[in-house]
Amino acid sequence: MEMSYLGNTGLKISRLGIGLAEIGYQLTSENILEASSLLNTAIDNGINFLDTSTCYGVSEELIGKTVSSRRKEYILATKCGHSPKRKPFEKHPEDWLQSTVEQNINTSLNRLKTDYVDLLQIHSCSLEILEKGEIIETLQKIRDSGKARFIGYSGDNQAAEYAMSLGVFDTLQTSFNLVDQKARHNLFPKIEKNNSGLIIKRPIANASWRPVKRPIYGNDDNYIDYYLDRANAMIEMGPLLSEPPNPIEFAIGFVLSHNLVNTAIVGTRNNKHLLNNIALLEKGIELDNNLINEIYSRFDKLGNDWVQMM
Repeated sequence: MEMSYLGNTGLKISRLGIGLAEIGYQLTSENILEASSLLNTAIDNGINFLDTSTCYGVSEELIGKTVSSRRKEYILATKCGHSPKRKPFEKHPEDWLQSTVEQNINTSLNRLKTDYVDLLQIHSCSLEILEKGEIIETLQKIRDSGKARFIGYSGDNQAAEYAMSLGVFDTLQTSFNLVDQKARHNLFPKIEKNNSGLIIKRPIANASWRPVKRPIYGNDDNYIDYYLDRANAMIEMGPLLSEPPNPIEFAIGFVLSHNLVNTAIVGTRNNKHLLNNIALLEKGIELDNNLINEIYSRFDKLGNDWVQMM
């Protein structure tokens, strides 16, 4: 498995990470065998970056129940900020309170059966919340207590730009893929300047590029529709020379062709999909530079009003 150092943290992580929202939302706390198979398969095959969140259903609980005995073998990243009372994909008045963040980390550590997380990330809070500064102070306090080794921001657009301008976050997790490229204009230069860690979410754009069937992800159907519309608009501009026949290979290869990207987290609960993705990296994906430049060009021509998807 290809590895990368996560910015200035010194953490050596796999360039293919695993996102664990799907097991959190689609499994229950009783699905231990299925979760164990997925997580142990990932670790056994060289994936050492596990990305979860306190608000991803039973995700943290399943990690704790299945692979906490292997804690030294993986880098553990979680997210905070959402009230435990909120419903999935909805807002709650207690989101982003300092007391909520403090409660989040304690809950996470208990579920994950560990004394610390390697990376604690604010989970897509607004620019307004960041500008107040209170939630950042709380993250720093948690880091200084030893409950988190490093802190990061997970989000997009203006809030992500502001977060990366502060010089307090070790990492950024943000959207970047074939149909969601704004980050290379507004965020990548800041990442390069600061040598911050860069974690890419949605690297395969939920399989929206030439899908065999309509992709499904939780309840967030609007964002799937946007990605499908964008992909179709770019594809309709004509044939792409040297495009890989496997659209997943194309998507992952495009993201990882950017050396700034330390890891691309792909979410799945399917062992077959996981092993296929690992096999692609082990084989090596090399995209023609002309193909990459053409994808840049198509996005830039069409995407003036295409914001990063939250």
